[in-house]
Parts: sequence; C-alpha cells; structure tokens
Amino acid sequence: MQNNLNEKTTEKKITSRSEDYSQWYLDVIEAADLADSSPVRGCMIIKPYGYAIWEKIHDILDKKFKQQGVQNAYFPLFIPQSFLTKEAKHVEGFAKEVAIVTHHRLESDGHGGLKPAGELAEPLIIRPTSETIIYDTFSRWIHSYRDLPLLINQWANVVRWEMRTRPFLRTTEFLWQEGHTAHKNKEEAEEMTLKMIKEYQDFSETYMALPVIPGYKTESEKFAGADYTTCIEAMMQDGKSLQAGTSHLLGQNFAKAFEVSFLNEKGEKEYVWQTSWGVSTRLIGALIMAHSDDKGLVLPPNLAPIPVVIIPIGQGKPDYEQVLSFAKNLSVKISKETNLTINLDDRDLRPGEKFFYWEKRGVPIRIEIGPKDLQNNSVVFARRDTGEKATVLIQDVILKTRETLNDIQKSLYLKAESFRNDNTHFIDNLADFKKMVDGKGGFINSHWCGSSECEAKIKETTGATIRCVPFNQKEEVGKCILCGGKSNGRVMFAKSY
Repeated sequence: MQNNLNEKTTEKKITSRSEDYSQWYLDVIEAADLADSSPVRGCMIIKPYGYAIWEKIHDILDKKFKQQGVQNAYFPLFIPQSFLTKEAKHVEGFAKEVAIVTHHRLESDGHGGLKPAGELAEPLIIRPTSETIIYDTFSRWIHSYRDLPLLINQWANVVRWEMRTRPFLRTTEFLWQEGHTAHKNKEEAEEMTLKMIKEYQDFSETYMALPVIPGYKTESEKFAGADYTTCIEAMMQDGKSLQAGTSHLLGQNFAKAFEVSFLNEKGEKEYVWQTSWGVSTRLIGALIMAHSDDKGLVLPPNLAPIPVVIIPIGQGKPDYEQVLSFAKNLSVKISKETNLTINLDDRDLRPGEKFFYWEKRGVPIRIEIGPKDLQNNSVVFARRDTGEKATVLIQDVILKTRETLNDIQKSLYLKAESFRNDNTHFIDNLADFKKMVDGKGGFINSHWCGSSECEAKIKETTGATIRCVPFNQKEEVGKCILCGGKSNGRVMFAKSY
C-alpha cells in the first residue's frame, strides 16, 4: 500500500507521562493524528488513522457477534420523549444527559438572523441509548415463542450531554455498538449476558493485548433499568480503571413497559427476558493509555491499521532506484504471503523524519532498507514496543515478520498484566486505603458490607468507586473497610475514567 497519509510532520514535543499524564494523553492523540477538535462542544472529529483503528475493532467484533447468531439492524436517531418515561429507572438514569429537539425548520428573525419556527408536538430525544425505541419495535416483531430468541445489534452513534469531556474516553457524541436480545426465559437471557461479557474479555485480551477483570457492577453502578450489569475493567498506566465493556441482564423491566410479549407453547402470554451489551470508541482511549509511551502511540499488531512500514533509504544516491524497486517488491511479497497491510514510505523526506513519523503512530514493525543492506542481502527490523533493531536476511523476512508481530502482541499483554499485578493491592485498613488511593492508586481489593451508604461514603471521602465485584471472588469473611460490618468477600475499588 502506497503512503497516502498527511505528509505534515508534527514537531511538538510530547509531554511525558510522569510530568502530566492528562496532557500526555492529549499530545499522543495529536501526534498520532487520531482526532481533531470540533466546533461543537464536547465532540471530536475522528481522523482517518483513528477511524481505521475503529474499523479494525468493528470488523473483528462484528464477526464475533455474527458467529453468535446476532444480526445487524439500524434504528432511528430520534426517540419520542414519551418513550423514555415508560421505564422509570431508565429515565432517571439518563435524564441529565439527554439532548432534546423541540423545533423543526428555521425562519428569519427579521434582523438578518434565524430563529426556530415550527415547534414539535412532542419533543424528540437524540438517542443516549436505544432500549426504548428498539423495544417498541420488538413488541411488533415478536408474537410467538417461535420468534425467540431475537438477537439484534446496532452500530451507531449516540449523544450524552457530558459536562467534562475527553477525546475517545468521554465525548458528547461517540460511536458504539449496542446489542439487544430477547429470550423466552431468564436462563437463556442470563446465558447471553455472560456470553457477551466473555466475548468482550476475549477481544480485549486477544486483540487489544489488555488484561481485564470481569465482574458485576453494584446496585448503584448498574445500568439504569437493568436487573444487573456485568463489566470488564482495565487498568491504565496511571493506575486508574477504565470500564471497557458492559453486558446487562434487563430482565422483564423493559418488556413490561413496552409490551414485548409472546405466546408460549401452551398459548399463554409471557413477557420476554432481555439483554443489552456494548462497547464504544472509548476502546481507542484504552489502547492509548494502556500501551503508549513518551514517544507516542504504541499499537498491538492485531489492531494496528498498518502493522508494517517499509522505508527505503538513500534518496538522491545513484543506487536508490534499485533500493526502491527492491522495497516495492518486498512490500508486495509480505502483503501477499501474510495478508497484512504494508505501507511503503517513499516520500521525499529524510529517514529520521520518516522514523519519527511512524514511531508516533505506533506502527509495530519498521523495516529499513538501504544500499548496504541490499549488498548484504538483508534488511533491518525495528520494533516499536521496545525500540530494538535486528538485521534479518531477505529469505527470513516473512517468517521474521510473523514471529515479531506475534511476539509484540504477546509482550504488550504481558507488560500490561505485570503492571496490573504490581499495582493490585489487598487492604483492610481505611487509613492505608486512603493513602493508596491518593498515592500509587491501582486496583484495591477490600471488604465491603454491601450497603449503598458505605459505598457512597467511600466514594465521597476517597474518590474511589467499586469498579466491580469480580466473578472469581473468593468467599472470605471480613470487615467492611468503612463501617466494620460483616463482609463475605472483597470487591475491587479504584479511581476511574
């Protein structure tokens, strides 16, 4: 693939993580050319390279969903306001985040400007999530037990009026997928709920090289209107937790509100049992914060839009055309035999500028070819994750490409896992708990009595929240970190995004 990216090189220095982690994150996004600011408050423009990462995420997950029998559909962006009020907990959970359309068309205000003209009979909500409009539709699609299970997914955008925004992590408008399923009984719905959170865990660990902790959200942290919520939590390099995906058992709450019912084998009316599950473009934020360094973006090969870049060296020298011809042939050969996207960077720039350019964009392997390399029947491999360089014979390039990409993928996972393990703590004393939250941070496993009052008080006084009750939680009688009341097991606390 010939280089068709913006040739502008960014000279701005990336702030170090130790100096200012938040600014480092923004600098990496800019240096890697992932996103741009928008004239609309809290929104971002996803640039081609950033969107290419989302396309990789989309394509992999879409295939996984379809293997589960899920079909894609699309539902309207606008939701009648009355729909949102049908499920009481749901409207309470989203009321402060919705954007509302109250008028259609504009007319002159008589002073050279424009003003809203036609007022809508019923205000329309710009979807913050689609349960209500999808389940109104399900009520017309489902009649008999033979129509179940109904497994639907939607790739779409949503709008949530956030007060504090940050690119990819929390924006007013973002991209996501939202799965919605209907089942004939609770057992099937629960199986689907847990199956999808397992799919997200597998995706995170296999493709993102990001270890996660799966578990249940507490009652106060669960999705508004759900019976319970499952999640995967990942640790970022600053010790904070990031919720990377959720899967919810909705029970029959929305089914009863929207009359999503069916006739069972006996001809009796029953309400369906439902699930919903989703991930969003915040996964790109997770990739940045989990793996990148002070030089720029670091991408795991399984999600890199360009896993390998080839850079011919020696422009302006007599034998450069021979080097370039060889580089082109090598690019085609690697692409054909590995089915990878290979970028040949033959721009009229100094080698150092090209190295810097691709380094900031996190390309896993850089292959350098110069006149001396050609004479020695070899090339130079440079790894983005470690910066190591190695001379590779031409006949070994295909094998070395596969081996190196596999090793980078594995090494990034092990590095992230080691970091998480080193920053996971078991604490039974409130003073030590507060000290850890204010200091190193990380995942803190402590006892909790189960009361929402203690949960809220811990959040208020320390800034840490219960990220999840881990699936593999061991039964362990102890005392609540706050009130000293009885606890049957530890939960995972952390500061979060």
